[in-house]
Amino acid sequence: MKIFFVFSLLAFGYVFSLWKWGGMEKAVVTKWEQQTQMEKKALVLAKENRLLQVKISDLEYQISELESKNKYFAAQAQRKTGPARTIASVPQTNTNDLVNYEIYKWTPEKLLAIGEKEFHFKNYEKSAQFYSELINRFPKHQIVSDRVLFGAGVAAFETGKRFDWSEKYLDRLVQNYPQSEFYRGAKLWLALAQYNQGEHQKFLKTVEEFRLKYRNTEEWKILSRYYEDISYKIKQ
Repeated sequence: MKIFFVFSLLAFGYVFSLWKWGGMEKAVVTKWEQQTQMEKKALVLAKENRLLQVKISDLEYQISELESKNKYFAAQAQRKTGPARTIASVPQTNTNDLVNYEIYKWTPEKLLAIGEKEFHFKNYEKSAQFYSELINRFPKHQIVSDRVLFGAGVAAFETGKRFDWSEKYLDRLVQNYPQSEFYRGAKLWLALAQYNQGEHQKFLKTVEEFRLKYRNTEEWKILSRYYEDISYKIKQ
């Protein structure tokens, strides 16, 4: 009888241990799976949030632009029916100014977001203006980095007419960020900006330095064509 009792007790203990520890292990696995799923959802939501922020910035810009146009048209209508004078409370818009900072009072972050977005869609004139407004109005802001200067320089160059802007921003990058990952690319675009402005002596100086340091690069293959042509013309 005692043997049967001891055997039953051991059997009960074994089954109880299996139930307890097996259940705990299963609970741990389930908790880990839930945490993994939550982390995946968090990453998806973070990505969606970034896309929504860009859309919000774009919509805010469009709303501000419409409000400005409404004010302008209201002012024009009042000028036709009232005294021929300028209404001080209504800002005058410049059709060539795509930023209109005095009207919209963009934050540095909004200026950068729109500049990058327009660059992505190859709207280089608008991109260049927003980059330029950011750099010139907030030159000491922490977001004005080597990456921003590089984007501003390339956007200005790609407009096909703002080579002076391109030279200014890229030269600042080269001077202030010699260890930048954008340094070599900045040298390339800087030289091309100088070339397109007819600044051949500056171009040759920039390219000669580039040639001595980065001769075996893809950038040099691009610059060498201009370099050899101008060197030949100057020698003649």
